[in-house]
Amino acid sequence: MANPPVRNRKPILSIGPEHFVNRELSWLEFNARVLEEAEDPTNFLLERLKFLSIFSSNLDEFMMVRVSGLREQMNGMADPEDRMPETLSIHEQFRQVHARTHSLVERQYACLREQVMTGLAQAGIRVLDPSSLGAAERQHLDNYFLQTVFPVLTPVAIDPSHPTPHLRSRGLYIAAMIDQAQYRPGASHTLLAVTHLPPVLPRLIRLPGDGFNYVLLDQLVGSRLDQLFSGSRIACWTTIRITRDADLDIDGDQVLHDLSQAVEEGLKALRHRDVVRLEVAPGADQALVEAVRRPLGLSNEEIYVVNGPLDLTAFMEWHGLAEFPHLRDEPFTPRRPLGLEEGTDFFATIRKKDVLIHHPYESFQCVVEFLQQAAEDPDVLAIKQTLYRAGSESPVIRALINAAEKGKSVTAVVELLARFDEQSNVKWARQMERAGVHVVYGFVSLKTHCKLTLVVRRDSDRIRRYLHLGTGNYNSSTAKIYTDLGLFTARESFGEDASALFNYLTGYSTGYQWRNFIVSPDYLQDRVLELINREATRARAKEGGRIFAKLNQLVDPEVIEALYKASQAGVKIDLLVRGSCCLRPGVKGISDNIRVLSILDRFLEHSRIYVFGEGEQAEVYIASADWMPRNFRRRVEIVFPLLEPVLKQRILTNLVPIYLGDNVKAKQMQPDGSYRRVTVEPGAPSLRAQLKFLSEPPIPEFTNQIVESPN
Repeated sequence: MANPPVRNRKPILSIGPEHFVNRELSWLEFNARVLEEAEDPTNFLLERLKFLSIFSSNLDEFMMVRVSGLREQMNGMADPEDRMPETLSIHEQFRQVHARTHSLVERQYACLREQVMTGLAQAGIRVLDPSSLGAAERQHLDNYFLQTVFPVLTPVAIDPSHPTPHLRSRGLYIAAMIDQAQYRPGASHTLLAVTHLPPVLPRLIRLPGDGFNYVLLDQLVGSRLDQLFSGSRIACWTTIRITRDADLDIDGDQVLHDLSQAVEEGLKALRHRDVVRLEVAPGADQALVEAVRRPLGLSNEEIYVVNGPLDLTAFMEWHGLAEFPHLRDEPFTPRRPLGLEEGTDFFATIRKKDVLIHHPYESFQCVVEFLQQAAEDPDVLAIKQTLYRAGSESPVIRALINAAEKGKSVTAVVELLARFDEQSNVKWARQMERAGVHVVYGFVSLKTHCKLTLVVRRDSDRIRRYLHLGTGNYNSSTAKIYTDLGLFTARESFGEDASALFNYLTGYSTGYQWRNFIVSPDYLQDRVLELINREATRARAKEGGRIFAKLNQLVDPEVIEALYKASQAGVKIDLLVRGSCCLRPGVKGISDNIRVLSILDRFLEHSRIYVFGEGEQAEVYIASADWMPRNFRRRVEIVFPLLEPVLKQRILTNLVPIYLGDNVKAKQMQPDGSYRRVTVEPGAPSLRAQLKFLSEPPIPEFTNQIVESPN
């Protein structure tokens, strides 16, 4: 796609709230782009089903965190975490968010019913209604229900002696109105009853035979409620699901004796937080819905009547069906970077050159083997690592435990407040402590979000520090489906910065003058603003001016205003923003020279790259941070430069042009906050960035050049 022309124009228009997109509505546009991947007929059917599941999972988290925050502000229970330029009142935001969400959910289920499930049925994968089954299948379900399901369920009829049970967030329930055959004093003849469908039972029950025919657990239980509530008449029933506020808040001002204990207590408290959404199956009796809604204190906007199975994340099970490889993306094997092949002496390679790895195209196993070698190497003295989201199974943490058990000094800075990973991180922290790892929890008021490993080794000539720095988590599972960048280096200046950062995290050490790292919360925002303003100064002086940034989110108002002013000065700005973007591109006189693209594809775009300047003057940075207030003020982040010219060229002449040239999956943001597919010039070849990265072999001129020792 042709780049927009650069216009040198003086700032003639002032910047006001109308030039900012509402953050919540922008996020919903991101999830709409996820939905568009499910609606895209060029994607394989099981991939489309996967995107429908991702849409649901994303929306759950949005409701639990962002919408719950709006609700608290609307009810006067909380102030906004960040003050944003805003044209909408909090009540208008709440209404517009729910209105947009309702329309997106309707689209989601229309796609599921009319396209995806229809196509899967033609391919041989079906969900059947129990009432449509033959005698043999019904007998199988009767036996399955009595032997496997019935013993696990707990039916609860609600009356004064059986108060409303606690409903779990994201739990699936059968709600029913039952008429008692025998009247009990003090209770109504008609009672509300609920039955939890516990996650220990499979949601999708496969029927016997060679086919792939399934029945939903909720349909099975609903059709047999008379066995659960024997002696009562089932007047009506439906499937329901609630979502609760899940924003864990640990007060940094209170005196805490054990942060891990405070996190565990906070997680328990989340079970009783306010409900922010009620999902109901279609056709539910209104009196039944009202009986559920009333004690939860929900408004009509917060009730979602869903025309299909509730909680589509259960259908991710189908994505792994071995019998249908033709319905999903072709599997791939990540390549090994040249110089880090299996069996390589990592320390010998890293002493000679910096190595840049592009995940998932290049294997995360390199990072695991780096730590495994460090654990086994008798010359390694110490290992230090930050951990944000390690996952449920972690070869990285296993390597740290192995190193500690072999007597090495091992330090792990574990972020216990990584949202939705809190319990897993507490578990790993305690397991590492038992093995002898020195575990530090970081700060109560600052999340440790930087990704850094430091290995101290006794080489033949001296003690040397080896580093891995990255944009992504030390998580072997997500490393297969997230795009990230990682750097191995033994540069002395990087090693000194890394030691100082760990001293800050573990011992509150301050006063160090950073040589290469840009660290938040103290320096990052100021440095980003300084670099943006420098490009604006160059443009005004007719000396160029160029900015490229690849981010997950762009929200910070000060940075957005600086970008507007740089655009007005004539700086050409390309922004590749996967998620929320509060900047409005292409506004005449404000952001004429700013283009915003978003790419959603097979892998989740997660890497952060900042480029300021062009040609030989270009400065290339890799970062753990987005341009958001939380990254600048409430997190410990690091941004580091690529100093090796060969690696800079890989970013500038390979990654950036391929991303900006994508004309298959890229969508361009419009001034009103909506997105359109990029316009393809007549006769232009198609370019799909992720497919290009998957198919290209290692590039020797970028990865195999041995440079002078970084030390």
